[in-house]
Amino acid sequence: MALPGGWQHLLAGCDPVQVEAITSPAAPLLVVAGAGSGKTRVLTRRIAWRIAQEQAVAGRVLALTFTRKAAGELRGRLAALGLPAPVTAGTFHAVALAQLRRRALEQGRQPPAVLDAKGRLLGRLLAGGAGSAGGAGGAGGATGRRGGRRPPPAAPPARHELLSVLAGEIEWAKARCIAPDGYPAAATAAGRAVPLGVDEIADHYATYELERRRRGLLDFDDLLWELVRALETDAAFAAAQRWQFAHLFVDELQDATTLQLRLVDAWLGGRADLFAVGDPRQSVYAFNGADPEAITGFARRHPGATVLELATNYRSSPQVVSVASAALGAPGDQRLARSGRPDGQPPEVRACPDERSEALAVAYFLRRARPPGRAWSSCAVLARTNAQLERLAEALTDAGIPVVRAGAGVLADHPAVQATLEDLPAALAGNRLLSLVAERVEEVGLRLAPPGSGAVVPDDAAALRALASLAEEYVALDPAPSAVAFRAFVRASAADGLDARGRDGVELVTFHRAKGLEWEVVCVTGLEHGFVPIAHARDDDALAEERRLLYVALTRATDRLHCSWAAERTFGGRRVRRDPSPWLPALERACRHLGELPARATVAAALAESRAALAAPEQPGAAHEPLPRPKP
Repeated sequence: MALPGGWQHLLAGCDPVQVEAITSPAAPLLVVAGAGSGKTRVLTRRIAWRIAQEQAVAGRVLALTFTRKAAGELRGRLAALGLPAPVTAGTFHAVALAQLRRRALEQGRQPPAVLDAKGRLLGRLLAGGAGSAGGAGGAGGATGRRGGRRPPPAAPPARHELLSVLAGEIEWAKARCIAPDGYPAAATAAGRAVPLGVDEIADHYATYELERRRRGLLDFDDLLWELVRALETDAAFAAAQRWQFAHLFVDELQDATTLQLRLVDAWLGGRADLFAVGDPRQSVYAFNGADPEAITGFARRHPGATVLELATNYRSSPQVVSVASAALGAPGDQRLARSGRPDGQPPEVRACPDERSEALAVAYFLRRARPPGRAWSSCAVLARTNAQLERLAEALTDAGIPVVRAGAGVLADHPAVQATLEDLPAALAGNRLLSLVAERVEEVGLRLAPPGSGAVVPDDAAALRALASLAEEYVALDPAPSAVAFRAFVRASAADGLDARGRDGVELVTFHRAKGLEWEVVCVTGLEHGFVPIAHARDDDALAEERRLLYVALTRATDRLHCSWAAERTFGGRRVRRDPSPWLPALERACRHLGELPARATVAAALAESRAALAAPEQPGAAHEPLPRPKP
């Protein structure tokens, strides 16, 4: 089929199912896109295809993502495809803030003031006697609204832990459209693992909401809710929004919360022009409020919808795909085990006596597996928790391997970014804001290294370049840009952490942070019960999500995959015996099917060896024999 204006390249290199997903006239349309199946390619090329076929207008396209990195990648790919005009692409929160500001300005009202972080307001409320971990909370008192309260835990959490718990539970409740009075029943039904009573959390939630409204503030979750409310109650505003955003595209639908789904429905207003991509096998954010029916209930919410599936993984070798499929308990499922790549090396499973030995095994594997001449950034080490990564970073650094902590920190909290935002005059607006941010980047004298150069790039450069990119996006979205609003926009857009790409070092990333990324060589560590699955995952839903999270981690590898666990770890100065993950034997069987494993690396052998050693009396002054340091 010839495309107008020579757009034939949009279908080049696509398989038949991808072509159908790009060109199908069906609407609404959901594409279930497995790991490495070309999700972003299909999403961007469908946008371009519809514009090329004059089925959509670029200026009326809205593409929604969940991270600023994904939004930037989407805009970059669309620009490379040669669109005649830019589309609106951004995170849910960033787009919502821009639209609320537009509405306020059109109505002659003050734009919304956005609360930087829940923890700061919650901290002031607790310090002011609005409630405490062990005492009566705010609204309603100790026994008022719900007629009783569960006894407090014997050891109340520390203040910083309490603030983190309260902020997280309020975010979860708002993501599920749950008011304070509905929180106890909803949290109990969902099995929320919280260190204090659900009634007490509800009291703190209610107090927080009262104080937030009194101060005239919105938090990030309120941005979505306020836009939903405006679309559902203001007919003129809704009509304008639906005209402006006639064509909706949603990336990573499996991560959408109940509130985000309601916002999408409000934007649609009963129309069918919706295209979404996602993968239920990569749904790993239920703890954060993601709606498990975002994909499974798509056809029910959108009658007449068409669902297509992209099942071929073009990212990972057949061997990696086979082992990752085993993690889901379906090694024989050909829908999961299909790879479009040539054969590669069988993945490895390594059982180690302790965490020190595991780190050395990882270092040795990285030195062997890193492609000749490739940067260290082609490799990654993944773990379930940040605490594990701290120990691994120390060990790899001692072994002479450069490391980078990916996703650490929030962009708006970076000192160089904070300094730049504070330097912006309050009256600054429009293109002058863009130029001043650019001047700040030059003033610091930092540049990002060219991709693939392997040069070390300071954190300041990466952070400021990200800020400059956000400034461009912000000016495009906001009808009346200002420095004050830009600061709020940065907070709303940049909560997904700093991007470590561009620096040469093995990237150390948690399983959750690794989602959406890929490396040639990946080490998945700490495959032990208590980490995989995490200790607090007890019910069937939580365990199923932990399985999917392991699948996400394994499918980050394109060529080489190394899995490991330690039979002992040190916690609080005490050596603790560890058991392998209940899902590790399935990975081992898959690896054994693909190629022989070293005899001493089997889970059963290492476990027996470890238990025998623990049963023997420890000799005074005994220490681990040092292992030889691998040569470069």
